[in-house]
Amino acid sequence: MTTLTLRADDLDVELSTRGGLVTRLAWTLDGATVPLLREAPEGADALASACYPLVPFGNRVRDNRFRFDGRTHELTPNTDWDPHYVHGEGWLTEWTVLDETPASAALGFSHPGGGGTPYVYDARQDVAIRDGALHMRLSVTNRGGAPMPFGLGWHPYFPMTPGTTLRAEARRFWTEVEGWMPGEPAPIPGDLDFSQARPLPERWVNNGFEDWSGTADIRWPERGAGVTLEADPVFRHAFVFVSDRDFDPSYRRDYFCFEPMTHLADGHNMADLGGLRVLRSGESLSGGMTLRPRRL
Repeated sequence: MTTLTLRADDLDVELSTRGGLVTRLAWTLDGATVPLLREAPEGADALASACYPLVPFGNRVRDNRFRFDGRTHELTPNTDWDPHYVHGEGWLTEWTVLDETPASAALGFSHPGGGGTPYVYDARQDVAIRDGALHMRLSVTNRGGAPMPFGLGWHPYFPMTPGTTLRAEARRFWTEVEGWMPGEPAPIPGDLDFSQARPLPERWVNNGFEDWSGTADIRWPERGAGVTLEADPVFRHAFVFVSDRDFDPSYRRDYFCFEPMTHLADGHNMADLGGLRVLRSGESLSGGMTLRPRRL
């Protein structure tokens, strides 16, 4: 595992090759340090990190099985706490440093196949501080011999203070059913309607949002600061997660997740693939997001 530090424009970023993680993103405002993402402890894995990549797709596939192009594909669980294969290999894999400057870095890894997944691919993540913001780009290239449905995403953990608000407009909401799986599309509940800035509800939230606008605005009034997340149009969907103490006894309402995704959870089993992109051998999918701090 290698740790990389990037600094420029009053931003301080730390990366880890373990899982291709962001472990710190902080902004210096009037001499004070404002965390823009949850700060990870030393040696953190993805679940304790500030942000991790989702590749070759995000979330779960129902029953670890999908049928594509006339073949049934099976997936094997990749954690000891979930019966599903979750979020691909990226967050569990050691990445290689491809390039590094004082304000940028590129990480990559190759998955040769096997290990409980039919996917064979190369992944690359570029991270750079530029024009007062953190710019991230994730790409995947199909190195298998047959077309496959691919997706991308990120799983950022944002600090949550008593005054935190989120604004992120979307068209439709997906319910959750047993096994942390998506249920069905439904009208957006009032306490999850983020078309206007509002606090995160004080309850468990683990839901997908369809046709997200591509912009999320997060504010911490106590800190006089906020951050705007802007994602490329390929990230049409998003996921919102708020934990609770039944799931995690250590949870203190100190973070929430807003996850840009190219596809819906379990898109593999939807007729239109839920936004997953079919890549032929040698074809690539990529997209970027920007995290831009601002004074309130």
